[in-house]
Amino acid sequence: MATIKDVARLAGVGLGTASRVVSGKGSVSNATLEKVKKAIEELDFRPSHAARSLLSGSSRMIGVYIPFLKGTFYMPILQSIDAQLRAAGLHMVVAFGVGDGNPREQTIDGIDFLIERGCDGLIVMSNALHEEDIEALGAKKSQLVVLNHRYANIADQCFVADHYYGGRVAAQALLEKKHHKIAVIAGPASAPDNVDRISGFMFEMEQAGVDVSTMWIAESNFAPDGGWASAKELVDSNYEFSAVFCANDEMAVGALSYFQHVGINVPKDVSVIGYDDTETAAYSAPRLSTVHIAWREMTTNGLSYLLNRCYDMELPVEREYSVRMTWRSSLEKSNKGGKKAR
Repeated sequence: MATIKDVARLAGVGLGTASRVVSGKGSVSNATLEKVKKAIEELDFRPSHAARSLLSGSSRMIGVYIPFLKGTFYMPILQSIDAQLRAAGLHMVVAFGVGDGNPREQTIDGIDFLIERGCDGLIVMSNALHEEDIEALGAKKSQLVVLNHRYANIADQCFVADHYYGGRVAAQALLEKKHHKIAVIAGPASAPDNVDRISGFMFEMEQAGVDVSTMWIAESNFAPDGGWASAKELVDSNYEFSAVFCANDEMAVGALSYFQHVGINVPKDVSVIGYDDTETAAYSAPRLSTVHIAWREMTTNGLSYLLNRCYDMELPVEREYSVRMTWRSSLEKSNKGGKKAR
């Protein structure tokens, strides 16, 4: 495999001159430029990633941290980032939480991993960091973007959806279908976006005159097994309900599966709605009505902002994203009294 030294030797120029042509930095005469280009073509020279990094002072890599690599939520986000980076001639490095540490420790370790590999910029999806952790990044703090959480000390670098409004949209959908006997399967209380969507949901219900103090609510884990377990707990209780709001689609799919398992028909007996509008929602049985959050648009704009900072690009950046209801077959008008739990 040809090296930059081979290119310089064939072109009859110094190594520094050949390096300037390859990196695109520094001036050379047109005649020298043509000689080096001809040598590159004859040798089929392709600089390695490490060589390009040394020549340009940039790794051309963006690091992405996500809490875990499972389920259906993060994969489309990673695919969106990778497609945008490849279109710009850049590459993605992914880290996720591993080990026995708590979420904060795992996030810090993941960010350190990405920095050690020379990533030019970082995209982080985590609410576990403290503001002092961000300050500890030093100069690297300016090349950081956070998705789905806002930190006050880098507010302009944070890209978030309006989850409080998303919770209100979920409540409005159930109220429109005359549901008042409602159960809620919430995500972890430690997740601010979950708190926002549940708060918005309860506010809208209260505004409609629903007594939320008696509403059945369970805290779960944002995963299908949590939706299944919470649905079982609900069915085994004495609570009467005609609809269930799940704080994300994965729990909603778990709940749908449990209802089918015990012979509860959705939506004839009970309506179910989710949140996020992931690809899974469109192919569940029945197809899941859910609150649409524009995750792809939020991700694209956050990445565009980061590329502008890291590579002096001039990509457009927007900060308002669609939040709306996606109507499918898991939600119908309330029946007379609701499902009486066993």
